[in-house]
Amino acid sequence: MVTSWCLKVTGALKRLVSQFIGEKGDRKIPARVEAAIIEQQNVSERLVGWIQLFVVLIFGTLYALSPKTFHPDATFAPVPYVLSIYLIFTIIRLILSYKMRLPGWVISLSIVADILLLFGTIFSFHLQYMQPPSFYLKAPTVLYIFIFIALRALRFEARYILLSGLAAAVGWAIMVAYVVFMDDMNTMLTRDYVKYLTSNAVLIGAEFDKIVSIILVSIILGVAVVRARVLLVQAVSQTQAAESLSRFFSADLADQIKSSEQDAKIGEVVSREASILNVDIRGFTPLTKRSTPEEQIALITQYHARIVPVISGYGGHVDKFMGDGIMAYFGVLAESKTHAHDVLKCMEDIIKASDVWNEERAQQGLDPVIIHASCASGTIVFGVIGEEHRLEYTVIGDAANVSAKMEKQTKIEGVRAIATVETLDSAVQQGYANASESWEVRPQRVVAGVDLPIDVIVLRE
Repeated sequence: MVTSWCLKVTGALKRLVSQFIGEKGDRKIPARVEAAIIEQQNVSERLVGWIQLFVVLIFGTLYALSPKTFHPDATFAPVPYVLSIYLIFTIIRLILSYKMRLPGWVISLSIVADILLLFGTIFSFHLQYMQPPSFYLKAPTVLYIFIFIALRALRFEARYILLSGLAAAVGWAIMVAYVVFMDDMNTMLTRDYVKYLTSNAVLIGAEFDKIVSIILVSIILGVAVVRARVLLVQAVSQTQAAESLSRFFSADLADQIKSSEQDAKIGEVVSREASILNVDIRGFTPLTKRSTPEEQIALITQYHARIVPVISGYGGHVDKFMGDGIMAYFGVLAESKTHAHDVLKCMEDIIKASDVWNEERAQQGLDPVIIHASCASGTIVFGVIGEEHRLEYTVIGDAANVSAKMEKQTKIEGVRAIATVETLDSAVQQGYANASESWEVRPQRVVAGVDLPIDVIVLRE
């Protein structure tokens, strides 16, 4: 019975801990995510330095402006010296944070130094004003300790918050113990709250409250930071994953996915008038038989580097790479009133780019690479297909099918670029001028895979 009860309590505690700070697996940080967080922590450390510098300057300014009631026997004012030391220390640490990544021991030492210098400043009050040590326990400057503890939350590392709280609690306990030790006759100790507030008397309970407050604030901030760090890791991981995955999509499609208010669902479709472009390398297989795998990849890379920017330059979006094939669309992601005009201009520039490339290859003693392109325009359906765990955006419609089927027709026609007459008609309506100078109409062509003969246009060589 007792064992069963203990197991239930243990399970409840584990669930409570996981609810507050996440599962153990959630706190594991991939190397690239950790690198991104470390970079942000370096930035945070600089921010901490600037804030501390600001705090020191504010405290120094307030001290300089406040009226001084020096005791006539006081020959030494330590506060300015302590503040000067702390100012120099803060500036040095701020400079180091810009020059290097501060190691953990430096940050820990810095935290302890912060507490020592702050409490040193508070301690010096009774010397400057020639008052008993209990005098400094009333100084409101102790509230600055919560600023120093809170600053450590900027790094999203609970250990530094807890270290700050521990150092502050121990430091204040020592300050209180010093007062009690110096008052060996216990004349300053009191249980009277009014006397405590209106004199230099010491109320142990009040000092204990300060220590408890420091500890509890540190623990609460520490737990909050642990929870926030879990969310930070998840957010950074998802952001980096989105950035990595976006490289597998066109920029506009990636932006659409990331900015969508809802997750993509199977069956979500839109219907638009658009143009579909296919680009390929003629005779790619025989060409690759004479080259190594490394040379094949290098060729494909150069090919993509030449063609993809041309497509993007005309507002086209690459849907997929299929070996040496490129499928792109115009006017699919967003409605376009110039999709046909843009795709024909794009095809013309693709052929020009391939000519420039072949001139460069000829100078290097390499074989030419014959690039050909095909296009069709019409009503398409753009949407999400797949199953729950593997989705894909795709384009469906006659235009997509005809464009793909016409790739081989370029060889039959003896040209490098071909499109449907519908594409040309739409382009002319969209402002395409002097079409007949660049394109030749060839009616009633039988295209393999297309049921009926179609009218096509070919780019004049």
